[in-house]
Amino acid sequence: MSNIHPPPIRVAFLGAGRIGMMHLANLRSIADVQVVVVADASLVAAQSGATLVAAARATVDPLSAINDPDVDVVLIATPTGTHRDLIAAAILAGKPVWCEKPVALTLADAEYLRDLAAEHQIPVMIGYMRRFDARYAEVKRRIDAGELGAIERFRGVSIDASPPNLSFIKTSGGICIDMLIHDFDLALYLVGEVESVHTWGAVLVDPGFHTAGDVDTVMVMLKFSNGALGVIEGGRRTAWGYDIRTEVSGSLARAFVAAPGAMPSDGDGAPAAVPTDSFANRFGQAYITELIYFFDCLRSHTTPKPDIADAMASLRIALAATESLREGRAVRIEND
Repeated sequence: MSNIHPPPIRVAFLGAGRIGMMHLANLRSIADVQVVVVADASLVAAQSGATLVAAARATVDPLSAINDPDVDVVLIATPTGTHRDLIAAAILAGKPVWCEKPVALTLADAEYLRDLAAEHQIPVMIGYMRRFDARYAEVKRRIDAGELGAIERFRGVSIDASPPNLSFIKTSGGICIDMLIHDFDLALYLVGEVESVHTWGAVLVDPGFHTAGDVDTVMVMLKFSNGALGVIEGGRRTAWGYDIRTEVSGSLARAFVAAPGAMPSDGDGAPAAVPTDSFANRFGQAYITELIYFFDCLRSHTTPKPDIADAMASLRIALAATESLREGRAVRIEND
């Protein structure tokens, strides 16, 4: 048996904000991966990220990080509006990419990236961490094994413990693209293609959402191509903690995923355990698992999933849901 240790996969990490720093911390626990450069629009943030992972350098220039000859792979956790150009630059540099969701803000940009990746044969994975959560993986296994029977209903709940700042909201693409896209991805992953959506939304938490052109409370009805029906409830604030739940009901059984511990109190006075306060706590292990999977795929020359085509499917629903919200009507989705 050979004792030769494989060389580390050398990473350029782009984006040292809140979620970027979480990913950088996670990378320290993944064997045979070395972050060599951290880039961020803020040099202070980039230096903090570089210090965290003992990277060789920090920079405010993401293109220099991507094209660094010591870099094998590019990881992206920058604001959504930058994803298209940074993914494209990495593909053109011949370097595999992992990028936080969503892949882009428009289908045209996503299609461009899909075609560019295919032309250059560069793997690109988009970060939908819920697929890598153990409880969701078990639901997927049960559905695929036929234990739930024919799927009839899907329900998702995604409500933040507290709203993000309004400067972020203005560039996020809106609640359906920024937040509910995780639920749309789960709907596709667990149930199947969505053919139409109808969205209602309101500003009930912070009037600033009006000026940002967004809502803070939303309900999306889904009609699946296989006949199943669904609803997704989204919001930017709770009084009981970060609230993420998913329910899939079939002709034989139901599968339900919620935060660890007891459900929030329903007002009957009974004590209840408060759900975790953020995505980093609730899905901490899933974030690590998805990156381990990504690097394992690179080593085994296997295409990582979800890929750009998968990300386009959830973006297509999110854009239709946003259109429905603005126009007050059901919107049919033009699937490939």
